[in-house]
Amino acid sequence: MEWQPDPAGLQQILQLLKESQSPDTETQRAVQQKLESLNQYPDFNNYLIYVLTKLKTEDEPTRSLSGLILKNNVKAHYTNFPAQVTDFVKKECLANIGDPSPLIRATIGILITTIASKGELQNWPELLPHLCSLLDSNDYNTCEGAFGALQKVCEDSAELLDCDALNRPLNTMIPKFLQYFKHTSAKIRSHAIACVNQFIISRTQALMVHIDVFIENLFALANDEDPEVRKNVCRALVMLQEVRMDRLIPHMHNIVEYMLLRTQDGDETVALEACEFWLTLAEQPICKEVLSGYLDRVIPVLVNNTRYSEIDIILLKGDVEEDEQVPDREEDIRPRFHKAKTHTPSEEQDGQDSSDLDDDDALSDWNLRKCSAAALDVLANVFRDDLLPNLLPILKETLFHPDWEAKESGILVLGAIAEGCMNGMVQHLPDLVPFLIKSLSEKKALVRSITCWTLSRYAHWIVQQQHELYLKPLMTELLKRVLDTNKRVQEAACSAFATLEEEACTELVPYLGYILETLVYAFNKYQHKNLLILYDAIGTLADSVGNHLNKAEYINMLMPPLIAKWNSLRDEDKDLFPLLECLSSVATALQSGFLPYSEPVYQRCVNLVQQNLQQSMASLSQPDQFEPPDKDFMIVALDLLSGLAEGLNEQIEPLVSSSNILSLLFQCMQDKMPEVRQSSFALLGDLTKACFQHVKPCIADFMPILGANLNPEFISVCNNATWAIGEISIQMGADMQPYVALVLNQLVDIINRPGTPKTLLENTAITIGRLGYVCPQEVAPMLQQFIRPWCTSLRNIRDNEEKDSAFRGICSMIHVNPGGVVQDFIFFCDAVASWVNPKEDLKEMFFRILQGFKTQVGEENWRRFSDQFPLPLKERLSTQYGV
Repeated sequence: MEWQPDPAGLQQILQLLKESQSPDTETQRAVQQKLESLNQYPDFNNYLIYVLTKLKTEDEPTRSLSGLILKNNVKAHYTNFPAQVTDFVKKECLANIGDPSPLIRATIGILITTIASKGELQNWPELLPHLCSLLDSNDYNTCEGAFGALQKVCEDSAELLDCDALNRPLNTMIPKFLQYFKHTSAKIRSHAIACVNQFIISRTQALMVHIDVFIENLFALANDEDPEVRKNVCRALVMLQEVRMDRLIPHMHNIVEYMLLRTQDGDETVALEACEFWLTLAEQPICKEVLSGYLDRVIPVLVNNTRYSEIDIILLKGDVEEDEQVPDREEDIRPRFHKAKTHTPSEEQDGQDSSDLDDDDALSDWNLRKCSAAALDVLANVFRDDLLPNLLPILKETLFHPDWEAKESGILVLGAIAEGCMNGMVQHLPDLVPFLIKSLSEKKALVRSITCWTLSRYAHWIVQQQHELYLKPLMTELLKRVLDTNKRVQEAACSAFATLEEEACTELVPYLGYILETLVYAFNKYQHKNLLILYDAIGTLADSVGNHLNKAEYINMLMPPLIAKWNSLRDEDKDLFPLLECLSSVATALQSGFLPYSEPVYQRCVNLVQQNLQQSMASLSQPDQFEPPDKDFMIVALDLLSGLAEGLNEQIEPLVSSSNILSLLFQCMQDKMPEVRQSSFALLGDLTKACFQHVKPCIADFMPILGANLNPEFISVCNNATWAIGEISIQMGADMQPYVALVLNQLVDIINRPGTPKTLLENTAITIGRLGYVCPQEVAPMLQQFIRPWCTSLRNIRDNEEKDSAFRGICSMIHVNPGGVVQDFIFFCDAVASWVNPKEDLKEMFFRILQGFKTQVGEENWRRFSDQFPLPLKERLSTQYGV
């Protein structure tokens, strides 16, 4: 006998479903609790499926809601469902997939795929054959419901459908889907393409054998009257470019024509899918050949698409000019992620890539405008200046257009092509840059904000010209925009200014007073979201001008507002992240100038680390009572401590001696999370340089941990551990001897690994050199195993302290084991020649080794050997070292 609901129970559940649609949050919360508590009754889920599929008298929203609550229960409690409940739910789903209501059909489809993704495809063998057989039904609702469910299963379980455990159902499903591309109903045609599209990127074999039929069927649908179908056709062609370009090439002419048409489709969602085509085509080697003849038609379409649509302007509140007094909504502020500190030996800290086309964050969803601008950006990188003959006439027209929307799009395009067409643009910049600087004071806020971004894309050129011409006027106007009355403009100006800081570096020193005055004034003016960007601009300024910031008048302007913020934030406030990052840069730049502020900052960082570790322990031992902590707080605090150690150097000693930072560091270095270890090793290296007397007693505990982290799977962790070992060796001197064996083999493996990133190679080479400097007898026997990659890694870095100690080490090792260098001596010569100004005693070491080698092999052999040298190398060695 089939299960029947108890009428009173059914009424109670219907009452709850009705109440849960109430706008009142208190009522909703009470209903949630009640629904959750009903899960203890085994047949509660039977009631839910009954309301969804059998209670046709109820209104659709209530029935659908019942299905969605059941879906959530499946997600959370499916393994606890009694077998008869599972069977009843599955049977009802399959029996009602053709419900007359589209909403109910879609809800049942969601429920089916949720059950399937719980590993149930194996235990529900009749599901796929049953849904496939329903496709042949003459009843439209049944066919559409089954297809809707299949599309969701294909999206959620694509990999499973192609595995042996299920006997590869795709082998029958894909040919079946292809038959429905010609169905009379647009909805069914759309489902059919969407199902097949799930298997393109993974190059599923079942699809590849039918690839030609698939492409032929797509072409047949090219001019379908239904936008959803056109959208899926475009999506398929975009993905096929990446996977089976070979099959598209014969039809490329027609495809480009088609995509040109679709990129102008009246339905924006179709136009957006089609616009992706130009982005993926630009990555294909064949792009230039295919598009050369079409640039005169593609470019105007893309430029035209970068104009704000009316709906964009409404969404962006484009008519609101002054909103600086309006508080931000918390949900508009994107979460911040801290990037842990990495040590780079070439002294080139990588700036953030500020070139992305995110000029309108409030609309941070991808849209046709952004996609078109991005397409122009990548095509400019493919065609370089060949793009300009088609583009410049259009730009002339748009940049001087009376409508602000046209002018704004012209300025966006000018920014988009900056990277790719820089060479060709240079001749126009003396006119364009003053025009853009003037546009910074346009009446429309949206024009002012995009102009900030575009100017930042040309910052590199601007900084290289005479300051009077462009940099000074740009700085004056950009700083006015930092204080704009419109929040979007403030944000764009702050970001653009940060880019300018990265490009100009110490060129900004003469203007520091004026810059700081503006940034500090902005502190009291900005709402929450822009305050976070302001911290970035201040931190970047500190990174760019370094200790030029260490002047009493600058410190007195900058530190009070930063410290006031620091004091007002609670320990669990995520706004601490950008503020700590900013302070870290400021502490490093100010050096001793930060001393008056260092104690409370140091203390709080140590507390943040300690709290985080305690919370972590508590949540591990009693997970039901304590939440695990957000470890970003610990990482940011460790990085700020690093900044303090780097800035204050030996002046940090009293703070270290009166705290338990080293025992905390011992725990952090063993954390499961790679980023925590990465920041711990950075701090260990900085403390080693600043006050080794406190680190030395812990070396026996620290070294095995450092050795265990020389694992290039975690590049940044490995990099910082390597660097810290090098710093420790310099301090330990000959006492490093017992620890060499813990690390040397891994370091030699890393330097010989193919594909090791440049920074890690450089750090590894420096550390091997430093180990050899303090313990030549231990390291020299392995010389032959690393000398060649060692030389090639270090020839590219600038003269500095690290390079100096590393080369002293290699000279000491050659002295102990001259045979180890013989086969690769040409690489050693090349590395020596990379020095611009070695210290006198180091130069003397090089001289002795080169002369010694020459004497050893004799005049004739040396001549033959040095004839292999490239000419610049030969000349350099001859003038510098007389060989």
